[in-house]
Amino acid sequence: MTTVNVRYMVDDVDAAIDFYTSHFGFTLISSAAPAFADVERGDLRLLLSGPKSSAGRPMPDGSQPVPGGWNRIHFVVEDIAAEVERLRAAGVRFRNEIITGPGGSQILLEDPAGNPIELFQPRARDRG
Repeated sequence: MTTVNVRYMVDDVDAAIDFYTSHFGFTLISSAAPAFADVERGDLRLLLSGPKSSAGRPMPDGSQPVPGGWNRIHFVVEDIAAEVERLRAAGVRFRNEIITGPGGSQILLEDPAGNPIELFQPRARDRG
């Protein structure tokens, strides 16, 4: 099995479906909104769990699963500046600006519930 499943807690399942299908080319597999939906892109299946889903139930200690945090899905892009421009024009929220390190450039954006997504452009390798 090559499919990777990632669960994101979301505030609004329909808004999350629209976000991932409109901006990142995911395809809707199924929707039981407002509780749950799943979308796919290649070998990634993203489980979108709303507050009414079983994954949204409180833990025994009373803590509540919520969106956000720092774990994230990671999309490799060819032109990070162009992707940022496209997504900003569509009203997508970013957590920071593009930063560059030894491996390449990256930036964090958020889905409608505040879950982070990383765009990453690998450093161009010298061709010689």
